[in-house]
Amino acid sequence: MPPDHAELASALRLSLLRAARRLRSQRVNTAVTLSQLSALSTVGKCGPMSAGEIAAIERVQPPSMTKILASLESAGWVERSSQPEDRRQSIIAITQAGRELLAEETRARDQWLAKRLVEFSAEDLRKLGEAVEVLDRLGSE
Repeated sequence: MPPDHAELASALRLSLLRAARRLRSQRVNTAVTLSQLSALSTVGKCGPMSAGEIAAIERVQPPSMTKILASLESAGWVERSSQPEDRRQSIIAITQAGRELLAEETRARDQWLAKRLVEFSAEDLRKLGEAVEVLDRLGSE
C-alpha cells in the first residue's frame, strides 16, 4: 500500500533538500551567491530583459533584484543598456564572462552528479530517468 500524500510529501521534501544541498555544495566560484547564479541563469536562458522581469521570474522583490544585478554587473557577468522605447529603463544582458561562469558551475555539478550515478544499478538509473519527468512536472507552474 503506497504511503498517503502527507507521508510521501514529507519523504520527498527531505530527499529533494538533501540532494539540492549536495549539488549546491559543488561550487566552482564561491564569490558568486546562489541568488546571483539564479538571476544570471535566468538572463542566460531567457535573454535580455528588464530588472523587473528578472525579479518576477526569480520571485524576489525589485529592490532585492537591483542589488543582485548591481553585483553581477560590477563583476562583469551582466551588462546594462538603455531600452530603445524608454531610455529610463535598463535592459540586462549576460556577458561572455557570465556565460563562462554558468558553464563552469554547470559542468562542475554535472560532473559530480555523473560520478555519483555510476554507483547506481541499471534499474535505479531507469527509475531516476522516469522520476526526472515527474519532478519536472512537480516543479513547473
